[in-house]
Amino acid sequence: MNIVSLVLLAGLRDLSRNRWIVAYALCFLGIAEGLFWFGGTGPQVLLSLLNLVLLVLPLVALVFGTIHVYASREFVELLLAQPVPRRQLFAGLYLGLALPLAGAFVVGAGVPFVVHAHDGATLGGVAALLAAGVGLSLAFAAIATWIALRTDDRLKGVGIALGVWLASTVIYDGLVLGATAAFGDYPLERPLLALMLANPVDVARVLVLTQLDVSALMGYTGALFQHTFGTALGTGVAGATLVVWCVVPLALAGRRFLRRDF
Repeated sequence: MNIVSLVLLAGLRDLSRNRWIVAYALCFLGIAEGLFWFGGTGPQVLLSLLNLVLLVLPLVALVFGTIHVYASREFVELLLAQPVPRRQLFAGLYLGLALPLAGAFVVGAGVPFVVHAHDGATLGGVAALLAAGVGLSLAFAAIATWIALRTDDRLKGVGIALGVWLASTVIYDGLVLGATAAFGDYPLERPLLALMLANPVDVARVLVLTQLDVSALMGYTGALFQHTFGTALGTGVAGATLVVWCVVPLALAGRRFLRRDF
């Protein structure tokens, strides 16, 4: 068994006994099932879950991920005392965090749509929601890992994680509205597209909404994105941007891990 598998299995065993992961999956399962139970159709449930995903999933991935990396420090130091490759150790540490988070979301949010497949939810919409959730889980888990490796103070690290969540889910929308109001007389198409691609939460929102006939809910940046790229190309661009948001923070965290003196 190589180091990646060893650390990954250790992380999976640790998180499998963590009640918060189970509660996390049951939260999505219960809310989705409740929405169906109270008469929601497939598209309505998708939209309601999308709002929950965009707020809760980054918060859980950032805070839980940061705490998990801090809690794993002694285990990492023990393994680093052995002749083990740091790259494999880092890969196992990250996957042991990101995969349970993504898996819990897929199970919790996906099972109700399988059970209620006859209620009108399109396969493309459900797949886009699950893909967006997995992408956000991987991206914000990578950001959380980077934060924890950059900051030794646990309280400061969790505070930074909360600040990142607040900036990406709340402050961003205010900046976009303020920029639109202040510079409405100027051509804002390209700057606003850049702002949208610079926020993984907004990219995930557009990725799902492009699969649904809800253009009125896409907002200014979402409507501009769909007008610029169209539906099929826009889905590909949004998906590729989410991949970039997973790779870049992970590369930064990996670089920090390789250079860090534990």
